Amino acid sequence: MTRTIRLLPSFLTVGVWTLLSRVLGFVRDIFIAGFLGSGPVAEAFLIAFSLPNMFRRFFAEGAFNMAFVPMFSKKVEAGEGAKEFATDALSGLAGILVIFTVLAQIAMPWLVLAMASGFQGDERFDLAVYFGRVAFPYILFISLAALLSGVLNALGRFAAAAAAPVLLNLIFISAMGLGYLAGWDVVSTLVWAVPVAGIAQLILVWIAASRAGMRLIPRRPKMTPELKRLAIIAGPAALAGGVVQINLLVGRQVASFFDGAIAWLNYADRLYQLPLGLVGVAIGVVLLPDLSRRLQAGDTQGGRDAFNRATEFSLALTLPAAVALIVVPLPLVSVLFERGAFSQNDSISTAYAVAIYGLGLPAFVLLKTVTPLYFAREDTKTPFKFALVSMLVNVVIAVGLAGIMGYLAAALGTTLAAWANFWLLWRGTKSMDGAAAIDARLAKAAPRILAASIIMGAAIWGISALIEPHFSGGLRYVALIGMVAVGGAVYAVTVVLLGGLSPAQLKGAFKRS
Repeated sequence: MTRTIRLLPSFLTVGVWTLLSRVLGFVRDIFIAGFLGSGPVAEAFLIAFSLPNMFRRFFAEGAFNMAFVPMFSKKVEAGEGAKEFATDALSGLAGILVIFTVLAQIAMPWLVLAMASGFQGDERFDLAVYFGRVAFPYILFISLAALLSGVLNALGRFAAAAAAPVLLNLIFISAMGLGYLAGWDVVSTLVWAVPVAGIAQLILVWIAASRAGMRLIPRRPKMTPELKRLAIIAGPAALAGGVVQINLLVGRQVASFFDGAIAWLNYADRLYQLPLGLVGVAIGVVLLPDLSRRLQAGDTQGGRDAFNRATEFSLALTLPAAVALIVVPLPLVSVLFERGAFSQNDSISTAYAVAIYGLGLPAFVLLKTVTPLYFAREDTKTPFKFALVSMLVNVVIAVGLAGIMGYLAAALGTTLAAWANFWLLWRGTKSMDGAAAIDARLAKAAPRILAASIIMGAAIWGISALIEPHFSGGLRYVALIGMVAVGGAVYAVTVVLLGGLSPAQLKGAFKRS
């Protein structure tokens, strides 16, 4: 039933599926930008869709799974009642979510105001309330799917869970295409596709878990001693997840007072989410169950090596992506999104946000490597305390600078809050007996990776200046692909020449002894 977790193959499995999901996500957002632009309907839909996603991260991928996965992984390693525990957890989560979904339908106007009070008094408010009520049941299906994904990940089976988001994007794209061809209202078709996508994802991972020997059938929830312990551990994680969502709320509240800003920040978010999803999500998904099982087995050195290799892998792929987002945001945005209802002004406004998010991308990804060190030890209180500090940083910057920077204050607040959170978490690992100690290989590789990334940035900046007219012409995709390809080649050659990472080193480093 279980499989040995080999880090690099597992990272690549999750990474490839996540890359496909992010590419399809771009196609999805290109459709949304083309059909809806950055107007009232687009902003109403984006707020409505963000509601179940916000609470999903709070309930499932955040608080619940961060507590559940280490406990389940240790039971798998010890061979003690893993299936019973997973069934009880699934039943309890389902019961909570059914009640919560009903309450959210009643409270939807207040939830919309909590997300975007700038909508009050205009057409966006009523649209967002209607869209929110249709889309919100998604949280029930996707949260249960997230728990089943955690089960699969703990068993060393990453493919189905990583593939599930692909279904979401395929269903969204198909819904918009079908709505357009059939003459239906495209945004209404898109909204109704949200719960359908949740059901499809749940079915996929449930079948995969059943085939892995974890056929979980929900039953009447009951409070067992194990669930009590899960609740105790999940409590601080839930509060930490709440802090993260407050950060998102602050950003959306600030943006809601600037016409088009919610859409601009959303499209900018999609761009930096590509490398974050490809690297950060892959590492977070694989590293937590692996560290938990190593701790259960007493493999301290193995856990330290896993952390260093994960950090090395993160930097190797994240630093060049961050530099690209900072150096050439406008070509990226204009080629990908500028068409139909999405104007040149929308591209420029989105590009500014992309550059600011690029500054925070390394922190966003490194959080995925350091946070599992706490959760694997069932320590959810410390990340909560540090999340509170990062929330204060975000609020002060986003609200305090909104009068000067406008909507960009929200992006800057998010970026600096991520760096503050990472620094606090990193400093907090000093009490873990060297679990996050930097080894000689990482200390040597990191500055070389940074240098290679800067050289690559100079190269793509020069190329973009030379071929700038082509980014808005008929060869826009060719120009963008060419720039990315040349930048990638420059980085690959430079990082090897400077003595950074090589494919052979990576392959050897991620083999498990």
